[in-house]
Amino acid sequence: GPPCSTDQLVLQVPARALLEGDTVTLRCRGWQDMLVTGVRFYHKDKNLVWPRNGIELSLSPLQLQHSGRYFCGGLVGSGMSRWHNSAPVTMKVHGEHPHSCH
Repeated sequence: GPPCSTDQLVLQVPARALLEGDTVTLRCRGWQDMLVTGVRFYHKDKNLVWPRNGIELSLSPLQLQHSGRYFCGGLVGSGMSRWHNSAPVTMKVHGEHPHSCH
């Protein structure tokens, strides 16, 4: 049968709880370490500043407004590279002082 469909790009976000003021690094990885170039990061579908030549985006210091949906896009493969987007990842940034329920 046809091969399982796989996401060519994966957006890696640290699994730990994300706190205001932290530094967090998002990483856009090619599946099976395929070559990825021209990476861009998107937050709430807006184009973020992308690294000039790299697959990492550092957010520092982390702020509450960094919460939300992220995905990355890039050219995957060498030679006939094609543009792919990763599946979206939702990041939740927690305030330093938990607010009581209203």
